[in-house]
Amino acid sequence: MSTPRNLSSPTRWQTWFHQRDLAAFQSVAARHWPGAEPLLPRLSRSANHGLLWFGAAAGMAALGSSARSRRAALRGIASLAVASAAINTVGKGAVRRERPILDLVPVIRQLKRQPFTTSFPSGHAASAAAFATGVALESKGWGAVVAPVALAVAASRVYTGVHYPSDVVAGAALGIGAAFALRGVVPTRGQLPAPGRPPAGAPAMPTGQDLVVIVNRESGSATATADLVREALPLAEVLECAPADLSGTLEKAARRGKALGVCGGDGTVNLAAAVAATHSLPLAVFPGGTLNHFAYDLGIETVQDTVAALTAGDAVRVDLGRFRPGPQGPGGAHGYFLNAFSLGVYPELVRTRERWAPRIGGWPAGVLAAFEALRGGRPLTAEVQGRRRPLWLLFVGNGLFQRVGPAPGRRHNLADGLLDVRVVHGGRTPGLRLLAAAVAGPLTRSPVHAAVRRHRVRISGLAPGTPYAFDGEVAHSGRELMIDKLPEALTVYCPMPI
Repeated sequence: MSTPRNLSSPTRWQTWFHQRDLAAFQSVAARHWPGAEPLLPRLSRSANHGLLWFGAAAGMAALGSSARSRRAALRGIASLAVASAAINTVGKGAVRRERPILDLVPVIRQLKRQPFTTSFPSGHAASAAAFATGVALESKGWGAVVAPVALAVAASRVYTGVHYPSDVVAGAALGIGAAFALRGVVPTRGQLPAPGRPPAGAPAMPTGQDLVVIVNRESGSATATADLVREALPLAEVLECAPADLSGTLEKAARRGKALGVCGGDGTVNLAAAVAATHSLPLAVFPGGTLNHFAYDLGIETVQDTVAALTAGDAVRVDLGRFRPGPQGPGGAHGYFLNAFSLGVYPELVRTRERWAPRIGGWPAGVLAAFEALRGGRPLTAEVQGRRRPLWLLFVGNGLFQRVGPAPGRRHNLADGLLDVRVVHGGRTPGLRLLAAAVAGPLTRSPVHAAVRRHRVRISGLAPGTPYAFDGEVAHSGRELMIDKLPEALTVYCPMPI
């Protein structure tokens, strides 16, 4: 009769694995690593509580010249948070492994404050791998920058004697898994389906010949972007002008070139789009503003994206939103919008954001503006489609948005011929009502908000002088507004999906 095996004793495989793990740890401890002594212990300490990665994310967001950099920073931090939660709630408690004995590790390498948690898996390695993987999933360039640092942090945990090699490998695997798990829930930009893009004919301009680019010198990073345009398209005519001169300069440029280029934010692009559509010219958009929703929805995030489209002659047709009377009043021409038209709290938000952005930056100004608008705003009374009622927000999007708010979500079709109409009804707690509308998304109805699709929207019963916003610009209405759109009225250079 066989003797029952003690299930609490280590198996032969576990003993063999621990011996190999210990041998690798001892090999690292006994070897001299030139240049590592002043670097790796400090790097290991700097990664405590994720401080190194939060600093790296802030640097990426500040130094990056595109939305891709900000998305990479945000995804890196989010992946780190998921990995840390998994480590602290499951990982450390599942395997109660003691830390290595430090007898063989030179004192100069050892950390001044030794960790008191269990050894398996390495939280530092998990955080490093999660952050680096999350960054790389959004931006391969930033991922290549961050990866060596993450690898060094993981190696430092064995070098300083606080982890066995298997602790680090397991932590890194958990961190990578956390980043991919997050991607499964929140897709990266590259995973999202390409917007609907009816192709259009446009001349190829690899050197920029016959292209006139107008730059709003006071728009975000437009001046720096203009230098990149000159370098990439040496034969293009690049003109910088003040905001007050944009309309006249765009009109003159439309008569000289075979294509019109524009560098600035959404408001600047709006003016150029109206001129390009009027003169039947293709438009080349170089994102250079604080917010570049239209360009990003087309997949244009950098100068190189637009240059690639110009070189190949790739272009698409998009819808152009229209409202009347326009900003000049009843006797003026129509007004146009590429992104959205809105009434209610949003115009006040735009005005506050524009006032504070030069002092504190675009995104902090947006948060402050949202707080101010919701704290002091009053419901607007208007008649929408024949029904009069108070409302906090009327949002009319050029194409279906995925959500609504100070930063509207991505559109998957810029030529659907329809308007995305969202109404947040008047009542108490405007902040909660707006949040509910943003979370609910398109095509929903509730006592708090409604979201429908229309070909046109009629708004009447407005108090003269009521502010409205279109593509980040603010103007004032008369008593009535009619909003519709011109299907596929604008041709835009756009890189084709691979």
